[in-house]
Amino acid sequence: MTSEAGGSPTQTIYEGRIVRLELLGGKYEVVRHADAIAVLALSSAGEMLCVQQFRPALGQRTLEVPAGLIEDGEDPAEAARREFQEEAGFDADMEKLTFFYASPGFCDEGLHIFHATNLRESRLPMDDDEDITVVWRRPAEVLDELRSGQSVGSATTVTAALFALHILAQQGAGQP
Repeated sequence: MTSEAGGSPTQTIYEGRIVRLELLGGKYEVVRHADAIAVLALSSAGEMLCVQQFRPALGQRTLEVPAGLIEDGEDPAEAARREFQEEAGFDADMEKLTFFYASPGFCDEGLHIFHATNLRESRLPMDDDEDITVVWRRPAEVLDELRSGQSVGSATTVTAALFALHILAQQGAGQP
C-alpha cells in the first residue's frame, strides 16, 4: 500500500497485530505502534511495585512496572487503571507523571507513566499469555539490579524508579 505522507511516498511493508512497518520516502523504516502506559505504585515503606514476567522478544523474565497497551479510543488513565488491575491486582487513583517516546529514531510508540495512589485490591483477569509475579523493591534496588545485570528491565522501569526516588525525597520518606 502506498500513500502520501508529508509529500513523501509511504509504503506499508508489514502489518501485524501490534505493529506496522512502513518505508517513508524509500529511505526511512518506521515502526507504527500503539501508545502504552506504565504504572508506578509505592508502598508506605518506600518500595515500588514491580512485576516479573517472561518476554518472548528477549527470551527471559524481566523486572518491570505494570504496563500495557492503550486500546483504541481508551483514555490513558483508564488504560493504566485496567492494566494495573490485570497485572498487579489493584485499582488506584492515577496521576500522570510524564510522557515520552520509546525510541523515536524508528518508532512512534508513546509511553505514559502514571503514579498510582490510594491502592485498593481489585483484580481483572490477566491476558492469556501473561504469567506475572508481583514483587516489591526499593527504587534504588531496582536501579542496582538493572545496572549490575542481575535483572533486565525497560525504559519505563528506569523512568518509574527515578520518579520514585524523586517522590520519596519530596515526601522525606527515608533512604531510597
